[in-house]
Amino acid sequence: MSAVSAVATTLPEFTDDAVIDAPVLPRQRDVLRSVPGEGRSGREDLGDALRLGRGMRLRLLAAIRALLEDPSIAGLKDAPKLAAVVLYAKSRAPQGREGDNQSSIWGAELGRWLGMKESTVHHKVLPALRGSDALHTRVVTDAKGHPTGLDCLVMPLWRARKSGGTADPLALSKAELATLLRLIEALFGPGWTPKDKDPIPAGLLAGRTGKGAATDRLGLLLMVLNTRASGWLQLCGGSVRKKEGRGAATLARLLGCSPSGARKVLARLTKAGVVARGRKATVTRMNGRGRVMLLPVARAYGRVLDPVEPVSSSRSVFSQRPDGAVGDHVPGYGADTLGTSGVCGAEAAMEAEDRERPDGAEFHADHASVVTPVSSPPLSGGFSGEGRGGEGRRPERVYVREDQAVGGEDAAAEPALPVAEVGPLRGEKPGKSAVSEQGGQRAAGFQAGGRPKAVVGGKTRQQGRADLPEDLGLRVALGPVAWLWAGLNRWQQDQVVAAVNAELERLKNLLMQPEGAPRLLADRLTDRLEETGGEARINSPFGWITRRGLVQRPACSDLRCDDGIRLDTGSDCANCGNVIHIRRARRVRIAADVDRELPGIGGAERRQVLEDRMREHAAIEAEDFVWRREQALAEQARREAARAAARERGERERQEVAAAEVVRQALPCEDCGQQRSAGLCETCGYRRRTEAALAEAGLVAATWAADLTDPGDVAAVTAHVRATLEADIETALKQFLELMEPGELEADPVAAASVLAFNALQVVQQALPEYRSSALGRLGRTEEADAEARRAYKTEQNRRWFRANPTRADAVAAATKAADAARERTAEYLLAVRLEQLRELTAQRTDTAAAAPWSARLTDLAARPLDHETAEAVIA
Repeated sequence: MSAVSAVATTLPEFTDDAVIDAPVLPRQRDVLRSVPGEGRSGREDLGDALRLGRGMRLRLLAAIRALLEDPSIAGLKDAPKLAAVVLYAKSRAPQGREGDNQSSIWGAELGRWLGMKESTVHHKVLPALRGSDALHTRVVTDAKGHPTGLDCLVMPLWRARKSGGTADPLALSKAELATLLRLIEALFGPGWTPKDKDPIPAGLLAGRTGKGAATDRLGLLLMVLNTRASGWLQLCGGSVRKKEGRGAATLARLLGCSPSGARKVLARLTKAGVVARGRKATVTRMNGRGRVMLLPVARAYGRVLDPVEPVSSSRSVFSQRPDGAVGDHVPGYGADTLGTSGVCGAEAAMEAEDRERPDGAEFHADHASVVTPVSSPPLSGGFSGEGRGGEGRRPERVYVREDQAVGGEDAAAEPALPVAEVGPLRGEKPGKSAVSEQGGQRAAGFQAGGRPKAVVGGKTRQQGRADLPEDLGLRVALGPVAWLWAGLNRWQQDQVVAAVNAELERLKNLLMQPEGAPRLLADRLTDRLEETGGEARINSPFGWITRRGLVQRPACSDLRCDDGIRLDTGSDCANCGNVIHIRRARRVRIAADVDRELPGIGGAERRQVLEDRMREHAAIEAEDFVWRREQALAEQARREAARAAARERGERERQEVAAAEVVRQALPCEDCGQQRSAGLCETCGYRRRTEAALAEAGLVAATWAADLTDPGDVAAVTAHVRATLEADIETALKQFLELMEPGELEADPVAAASVLAFNALQVVQQALPEYRSSALGRLGRTEEADAEARRAYKTEQNRRWFRANPTRADAVAAATKAADAARERTAEYLLAVRLEQLRELTAQRTDTAAAAPWSARLTDLAARPLDHETAEAVIA
């Protein structure tokens, strides 16, 4: 049975045969072939599939929600949910024929839709759907009974059409199902090439496979159905956690998962290039409300050009009008700016007008409602009198140079800065002011995304992250220096993270409980800060963290010592105590020697002599340490040289073995002379094994059927067994040849001879256990076996727990079991002993046999073919 058949036989059938019959799968499946899922080649097809009307989008969204909220699907994982959605989209609409509401697919194709392997589909996806009664499947076979696919019925769809009719959200029409399937193909379809038709390209996420692929695809589908024509995802309301953000909270509600998990999904989709995240620009340059753009939808409606424009606007603070201001300022971007089409223009207009005033911004003062109408292009000055004049300049009584930007160009060319311009006001001396210089630096500190840049020495550098890393171990370890962390730039923070990770890995190897390494490193940083006097006294945060805060300072030779404290126990280092005790004892001993040698010396002189001798002892210890280190280095070099020599010797031995193997493979067969047979070809090897098995079977039969002291009787039994087995071999070979096609053996004589020899070996090997079992049965009925069984029976009955009543049922049963075991052991022993005796007898007869005459031996040798080298030697 093939692997496909084995999988197919395990799939359950439909439970309701009265409703669903086994339809014949379409023959077009045989002419489809897979195409690599590396992306969609046709942007027009992608745009058509994603350009949904508002009514169609809401209709499909309601159907998908109803399907995922069904009790049989709601509690499943994302992969079974996505499989239900795919099978639902591929279902056939009811048209009064067989196979309505069904979808035809096979495991490998469904795995390509889900981004996972076929085995995962058969072991985790389909069983979960069947177990919750969300899916009924039936194996479809061809005329020969081979499985060709699966007929699937999504039960929520079947129940909806049987009970709710067309009013149920799941009861989509044929056109709606086709639209949903086309949308899914554009998002994550595997792609294929029909015969005599244009190829269907792969979807946007077709290359996303493996862990989390089903979650990413399901999340993208739900976000697309919740996205308007503007491309912006409709975010949820209410309070959300700052760490995840409103986009992750919205995706979490769509997928039914945690915000942290949705944040990971959103990050993967952003990396895949289908989602862009940013914040709405505010008049104060502060972070506005977060937004999520579905780039494929935006491109389909012409909202985003390639390459994708930044989501966060970099307009000046005066380029937008606060919501509370009157209409004398430059109006904001309207719906037409985004390229609104007639499909969802209302939605685009609503999204374009969705603007808010920052919480900290003041209300703009109301101006007169009557202004001078102008037709000049939108300016960026932001003053209430900007509309005067046809050239966009201030009145002539104001200094003309106030109208220029920093770069000397027209003010209308780019947004004005939030400070005074370079040109001096009336009555001031021309020249650069500190305010304008600060403004220029501030302008240089902002890029397209509104990301501030720290300016040092005329160059810009990227500021670091204010928050600690998300990894829990790093957050615990760097907690004491969080204030110093905020003052580092991005490169320095990356270096600190690498240093902390390296130190944590080293500490984990030293500790009995590796999970305590972050807390231990945090305690070290706390102690170092106390030594320094606090974070405020540190001038170079990066240098202090990497060169002082994270560095271990052992006070002795123990690797677990840090400033006299054991890292693993937190107590005082015992080795440090021993060192201190030894130093103190040495000082006491030297002082006693000085007092004994110089009894009348004064106090100052005594201290001087004591210090001199202590210095001499320190110098001697230093010399001894240097000598021991040199010895250790020499020993290490010797060990390295020994290892290198061992590696060379092993490599040389491997090469010799490989060369010997090459020579052995080139040897001809010893029996038939076949070239390059490693000394024995496959056919002759099988024949030798068959001959050995025949001899073994004859000896096994002779152990009980022949007189071991009579060589003639033994030879007669072995000859009879050989004749019987050879007859069985001939019968088996005849049956095998009847099954072969005519001329099949003659096509490859070498392979045919090997197959026939192998069949003969199989016949003898199958008969050998029967001879052995028969011999054990006969030997078990000998006098030796009976005597051993009787002794075991009596011994078991004589045990103290059976001695009182040896004839009761349990005593007799135990004694019988012991007797049978003794009989079997005796039979095996007798068989082994008699076989050994027969082998010795056979070996003696072989040694004493007379050598064949040279005439017979030369005839056999002449029949053997010569190898290549021997033939060349003979010819020469």
